[in-house]
Amino acid sequence: MARAMAGKRTTPRDIDEYVSGFAPEVRLILEQIRSTIRRAAPGVQETISYQIPAFRQNGVLVYFAAFKKHIGFYPPVRGDAALEKAVARYAGEKGNLRFPLDEPIPYALIARIVKLRARQDRKETT
Repeated sequence: MARAMAGKRTTPRDIDEYVSGFAPEVRLILEQIRSTIRRAAPGVQETISYQIPAFRQNGVLVYFAAFKKHIGFYPPVRGDAALEKAVARYAGEKGNLRFPLDEPIPYALIARIVKLRARQDRKETT
Protein backbone atom coordinates (compact mmCIF):
# COMPACT_ATOMS: atom_id res chain seq x y z
CA MET A 1 0.00 0.00 0.00
CA ALA A 2 1.74 3.15 -1.16
CA ARG A 3 1.67 6.40 0.73
CA ALA A 4 0.06 9.47 -0.76
CA MET A 5 2.31 12.47 -0.36
CA ALA A 6 1.56 15.81 -1.99
CA GLY A 7 -1.04 14.16 -4.17
CA LYS A 8 1.19 11.44 -5.60
CA ARG A 9 1.93 7.85 -4.66
CA THR A 10 5.37 7.14 -3.33
CA THR A 11 7.19 3.88 -2.90
CA PRO A 12 8.82 3.37 0.49
CA ARG A 13 12.61 2.95 0.31
CA ASP A 14 12.59 -0.02 2.67
CA ILE A 15 10.44 -1.99 5.09
CA ASP A 16 11.25 0.36 7.98
CA GLU A 17 9.83 3.27 6.01
CA TYR A 18 6.79 1.22 5.00
CA VAL A 19 6.04 0.21 8.60
CA SER A 20 6.58 3.73 9.96
CA GLY A 21 3.52 5.01 8.09
CA PHE A 22 1.05 3.07 10.22
CA ALA A 23 -0.52 3.50 13.64
CA PRO A 24 1.51 2.05 16.54
CA GLU A 25 -0.73 -1.01 16.99
CA VAL A 26 -0.42 -1.89 13.28
CA ARG A 27 3.34 -1.22 13.31
CA LEU A 28 3.67 -3.76 16.12
CA ILE A 29 1.85 -6.40 14.05
CA LEU A 30 3.91 -5.61 10.93
CA GLU A 31 7.17 -5.89 12.86
CA GLN A 32 6.06 -9.21 14.38
CA ILE A 33 5.21 -10.54 10.91
CA ARG A 34 8.61 -9.35 9.70
CA SER A 35 10.46 -11.13 12.50
CA THR A 36 8.34 -14.26 12.04
CA ILE A 37 9.36 -14.37 8.36
CA ARG A 38 13.04 -13.81 9.20
CA ARG A 39 13.01 -16.63 11.77
CA ALA A 40 11.24 -19.00 9.39
CA ALA A 41 13.67 -18.28 6.53
CA PRO A 42 17.05 -17.24 7.94
CA GLY A 43 19.12 -15.25 5.48
CA VAL A 44 16.10 -14.05 3.53
CA GLN A 45 16.58 -10.64 1.89
CA GLU A 46 14.16 -7.80 2.55
CA THR A 47 13.00 -5.58 -0.29
CA ILE A 48 10.09 -3.49 -1.48
CA SER A 49 8.23 -4.85 -4.48
CA TYR A 50 4.90 -3.58 -5.82
CA GLN A 51 5.25 -0.84 -3.15
CA ILE A 52 4.95 -3.37 -0.30
CA PRO A 53 7.37 -5.44 1.82
CA ALA A 54 8.71 -8.55 0.13
CA PHE A 55 11.18 -11.23 1.18
CA ARG A 56 13.50 -12.89 -1.34
CA GLN A 57 15.58 -16.02 -1.33
CA ASN A 58 16.22 -16.83 -4.98
CA GLY A 59 12.84 -15.46 -5.97
CA VAL A 60 10.25 -13.67 -3.85
CA LEU A 61 8.95 -15.92 -1.07
CA VAL A 62 6.20 -13.74 0.36
CA TYR A 63 4.79 -10.23 0.43
CA PHE A 64 2.63 -8.55 3.05
CA ALA A 65 0.70 -5.30 3.26
CA ALA A 66 -1.44 -3.49 5.81
CA PHE A 67 -4.94 -2.34 4.97
CA LYS A 68 -7.67 -0.67 6.98
CA LYS A 69 -9.14 -3.89 8.39
CA HIS A 70 -6.63 -6.63 7.57
CA ILE A 71 -3.10 -7.66 6.74
CA GLY A 72 -2.74 -9.04 3.23
CA PHE A 73 -0.29 -11.91 2.76
CA TYR A 74 0.78 -13.13 -0.68
CA PRO A 75 1.08 -15.27 -2.79
CA PRO A 76 -1.68 -17.87 -2.33
CA VAL A 77 -0.65 -21.09 -0.61
CA ARG A 78 -0.28 -24.02 -3.02
CA GLY A 79 1.42 -27.39 -2.92
CA ASP A 80 0.66 -28.54 0.64
CA ALA A 81 -2.89 -29.81 1.18
CA ALA A 82 -2.74 -29.61 4.98
CA LEU A 83 -1.48 -26.04 4.90
CA GLU A 84 -4.03 -25.07 2.24
CA LYS A 85 -6.75 -26.36 4.56
CA ALA A 86 -5.26 -24.48 7.54
CA VAL A 87 -5.29 -21.15 5.67
CA ALA A 88 -8.67 -21.61 3.98
CA ARG A 89 -10.55 -19.36 6.43
CA TYR A 90 -8.20 -16.48 5.56
CA ALA A 91 -8.29 -16.88 1.77
CA GLY A 92 -9.62 -13.94 -0.24
CA GLU A 93 -11.21 -14.12 -3.66
CA LYS A 94 -7.89 -14.72 -5.45
CA GLY A 95 -6.52 -17.02 -2.78
CA ASN A 96 -4.35 -14.32 -1.23
CA LEU A 97 -4.64 -14.32 2.54
CA ARG A 98 -6.36 -11.71 4.68
CA PHE A 99 -5.63 -11.69 8.40
CA PRO A 100 -8.28 -9.51 10.11
CA LEU A 101 -6.83 -6.86 12.40
CA ASP A 102 -9.60 -7.45 14.94
CA GLU A 103 -8.46 -11.07 15.47
CA PRO A 104 -5.16 -12.52 16.72
CA ILE A 105 -2.65 -12.71 13.86
CA PRO A 106 -1.71 -16.39 13.24
CA TYR A 107 2.07 -15.99 13.42
CA ALA A 108 2.71 -19.76 13.62
CA LEU A 109 0.69 -20.19 10.43
CA ILE A 110 2.71 -17.42 8.76
CA ALA A 111 5.90 -19.26 9.72
CA ARG A 112 4.56 -22.48 8.16
CA ILE A 113 3.72 -20.63 4.94
CA VAL A 114 7.18 -19.05 4.75
CA LYS A 115 8.89 -22.40 5.33
CA LEU A 116 6.81 -23.96 2.54
CA ARG A 117 7.60 -21.08 0.18
CA ALA A 118 11.33 -21.35 1.01
CA ARG A 119 11.30 -25.08 0.17
CA GLN A 120 9.39 -24.39 -3.05
CA ASP A 121 11.82 -21.60 -3.97
CA ARG A 122 14.83 -23.88 -3.48
CA LYS A 123 13.24 -26.55 -5.69
CA GLU A 124 12.43 -24.01 -8.41
CA THR A 125 16.08 -22.99 -8.68
CA THR A 126 17.66 -26.46 -8.68
